[in-house]
Amino acid sequence: MSVPYDFCAARPKQVGLIVLQADETIEQDMRTLMPAHLKYMVSRVPSGTSVTPDTLQDMAGHLTNAARLLPRGADMACVAYACTSGTAEIGAARIKALVQAGVQTPHVTAPVTALIAACQHLDITRLGLLSPYIASVSDRVRSVLSASGIDVVAFASFEEAMEEKVVRISSKSIVAAAQDLGRAEEVDALFLSCTNLRTLDAVSTLESARGIPVRSSNLVLSWHMAKHADEALSPHLSFQLLTRAATPSASSR
Repeated sequence: MSVPYDFCAARPKQVGLIVLQADETIEQDMRTLMPAHLKYMVSRVPSGTSVTPDTLQDMAGHLTNAARLLPRGADMACVAYACTSGTAEIGAARIKALVQAGVQTPHVTAPVTALIAACQHLDITRLGLLSPYIASVSDRVRSVLSASGIDVVAFASFEEAMEEKVVRISSKSIVAAAQDLGRAEEVDALFLSCTNLRTLDAVSTLESARGIPVRSSNLVLSWHMAKHADEALSPHLSFQLLTRAATPSASSR
């Protein structure tokens, strides 16, 4: 028996998120960061068990298909590729082209793209970087930031290649590693890199201790996604990225 139904054409604001197969962290962080009324759709992209330049480059061949797996009926203001080191290795312009080949969206972002925008937002040019990556991967991230006018003047890394170990690095270890990072170099801000690293609890602790902005991959990515949807992140959050006013030079960009 066929029964009638009412069709509701209205839909909430939507964004898309392409997450690494190995990532156990970002979806939970997004539940904390995103406002409840902004709906995010998730797809996964095959990724290696270790983070190396080769495994990161391999993801490029799967990005378009991952984008195609996002709901066809959705109207996404932005789609994000959620890998910091992958963005640096593949390149933001190529990522945008690969994603838009698979899904219709006016904006594509990624953690490095979002970090650069967040630094411009507060006119930050001197960064302290904490990374979980091996040297060859970290060096590529630093190089891309430098090309965008952001100097990494202080750096430390856990030098862990295995994703299943990166996600188990404790918040206590992150805080300890970043506590004094860049004090001598007088950094403008700290960046805790990697979407799979459990950084969110460490951000507020470090901002209170250091008195400077602290960004993480998932914080800047969610901020940039929301910005493209003309939204703000959850109102209860107190991170300096959200509470400090943009500098006059940044607001004109």
